[in-house]
Amino acid sequence: MGPIPLRVLLLMMVLAVVAAAEPVSTADDQYTWPQWKVPQVKNRHTVPLSSPSFSAHHQPELGGTCGIECQRRIPLPSLDDLEKILSYETVYENGTRTYTVVSVQGINEEPIWSTNVSSRSRHKREVYGTDTRFTIADKQFSTKYPFSTSVKISTGCSGVLVSPKHVLTAAHCIHDGKDYLDGVQKLRVGVLREKSKRGKGGKGRGGRAKGRKRKGDKAKEGVEKNEETQGTGERRGRGAGRKSRSRRSVEPNKPSFRWSRVKKTQVPKGWFKGVSDGLAADFDYAVLELKKAPKMRHMDLGVIPSVKKLPAGRIHFSGFDDDRPGNLVYRFCSVSEESKDLLYQYCDAKPGSSGSGIYIRLKEPGKRRWKRKVIGVFSGHQWVDVDGDGVQQDYNVAVRITPLKYAQICYWIHGDSKECQVA
Repeated sequence: MGPIPLRVLLLMMVLAVVAAAEPVSTADDQYTWPQWKVPQVKNRHTVPLSSPSFSAHHQPELGGTCGIECQRRIPLPSLDDLEKILSYETVYENGTRTYTVVSVQGINEEPIWSTNVSSRSRHKREVYGTDTRFTIADKQFSTKYPFSTSVKISTGCSGVLVSPKHVLTAAHCIHDGKDYLDGVQKLRVGVLREKSKRGKGGKGRGGRAKGRKRKGDKAKEGVEKNEETQGTGERRGRGAGRKSRSRRSVEPNKPSFRWSRVKKTQVPKGWFKGVSDGLAADFDYAVLELKKAPKMRHMDLGVIPSVKKLPAGRIHFSGFDDDRPGNLVYRFCSVSEESKDLLYQYCDAKPGSSGSGIYIRLKEPGKRRWKRKVIGVFSGHQWVDVDGDGVQQDYNVAVRITPLKYAQICYWIHGDSKECQVA
C-alpha cells in the first residue's frame, strides 16, 4: 500500500478520536473479557506411531468448507466423536511420532452463535477491492508488542506466540490432511530481530539517534492507543519507518530473523482427512513448542461468545504476506458472518499470512485495563458452502477458539488441565 496523503491521515485520526469519544454501550460487560469455565481435555493414553514420511510438498488449497447454514444441519457431535476429533498427533524433532487419545470432561452446552447469512457471492481472491493492509517496516515498531508476537514459520506461514516458547499456527502450514509437509522435520520459527546496535559513529550521531528514539516512543504510544479504533497508530508507525529509512540504509527485501528450532508439533485429529467429514477447516490449528524461548512477550488466548460482543465487530492480525517479503503486514477488518467454529471476513491477506493470530482487545474483568488476546487463527482463503446447497462462496476465513479448543491448546501449552479451568 502506497504512502497515505497527509490530509487523509489527519481525517482518519480525527475520526478515530470521535469514535473513541462516543459512548459505545451502556452494558460495560460487552467490552469485558468473559470468564468461561472450560471443559477438561485429559490424556487417556499415548501410543507410538511410525515416523511420518514428510511427503506433502504443498500446502493444501482449502475448499469445500461446511459453512454457516450447512453446519446448522449437521447433528451435534457425540462425546465419542469429540474425543476422537480432539485426540492428536505429536511429531518430535528427531522424526518420531505419537498418537494421544484424550477424554473430555465437564462439557457444557455451547453458547448460541449468530447465524445471519449473507448470500452475496464474492470474487476470488485474497484482496477485496482496495488493499487495506499496512506494512510495519520499521523494526522500532515491528519488534514491539503486539506486533512482536507475530512469527514466521519456515514452511512459509505465520504464527503467534501464545507462551514464552509455544507458537499457535494453522494446521495446514505443517500438514496437508494426509501427511506432514516436506520441511517439517527441520521446522523452524523466526522472530524479527531487534534494532541492531549502532557501531562507530561519534557522539553527534548518537545524539541524533537518541532524539529520534524519543519521537519513536511517542509514535509507539499512538499505536497502542489507536490500534483498536482505526489503525492510525500503524499508519503513523509506517510513516516513521519511511523517515527512518531515509536516514540509514535498510534493505527491506532482506528480513533479519532470529530462528529457533521446533522441539515438537501437535495437530488435532479433527484436521486429518477421513476423521471429521466436512469439518476439517474447523480444526485448522496446531501448536509448535520451541527448543529455546525467544524472550519475546507473548499474547494469551481468549474466548468470545459472539462477534456481536466485539468492539465494532473488528478483528486484528499481523503476518508475513508473501507479496511483501521481509516486512510484517498488519490489517484489521470487521467480521461479516460467523459459525460456531469459524469467522468469515474480508480482511485483505496474501499467502504467507496463514496461521496468524486473530486478536482483539477487551477490558480485564474488574479492572480498567485493556488486554489483547488471541481469539482465533487465520486459516486463509477458502471456498465455503454457506447454505449447504453445494454452491461455494469466496471468503477469507479464521478458525475461532471455542472453549473446547481453548482447553486443548491450553493443555498442550501447560501440560496440566488444572491450569486451564477458566478462559
